[in-house]
Amino acid sequence: MLNTIENTINSLIEWIGSKISWISFFLVLIICIDVFLRYAFSSTKTWILDLEWQLFSILFLLGAAYGLKHDQHVRVDLFYQKFSDKTKAWVNLLGTIFFLLPWCLIIIVKAWNYALNSWYVKEGSPDGGLPAWYIVKFCIVLGFMLLLLQGLAVVIGSLNKIRE
Repeated sequence: MLNTIENTINSLIEWIGSKISWISFFLVLIICIDVFLRYAFSSTKTWILDLEWQLFSILFLLGAAYGLKHDQHVRVDLFYQKFSDKTKAWVNLLGTIFFLLPWCLIIIVKAWNYALNSWYVKEGSPDGGLPAWYIVKFCIVLGFMLLLLQGLAVVIGSLNKIRE
C-alpha cells in the first residue's frame, strides 16, 4: 500500500511539474517584452513587473516538489555524495521527518492565514499593477502542500531503501 501511495504522489508531482514548466516559457517571453520596452521606449509597465515576479513565484513555489522528486534541490554534498545508498536513505529519511515535514506544516498554517487575509481585502498592487495578489499567496500554501506530499514520498522511498 505504501508503494502505491508513493507512486501516486510521484505521478501527481511529475504531472504538475510538466505543466508548471510552461510558466518559464511565458516568463521569458514577458521579460523579453519588458526589456524591449525599456530599451526601445525607455518605459515599462507596472503590471509587467508584477507579472514577472508573480510568474517566477508561482514557478518556484509549485516547482519545488518537482525539484525534490528529481533530487535537484540544493544540498551540501560535502559528505553525502560519498555515503552508501542506505546511509543516504537514512539521511533523507531523518532530514525529511525532522526538518522538511515540520517546516512545511508550519508554513502551510501560517501562509493560509496570510493568503486568507489577502483574499478578504482583495489585495492588489498599490502601484496600479495587477490585482488579485492573493492568488500568489495561495500558491505558497499549495506549493508547500505539494512539497509536503513529495516529502511523504521521500520518507516511503527511504524506508524501502533501508529495508532492502
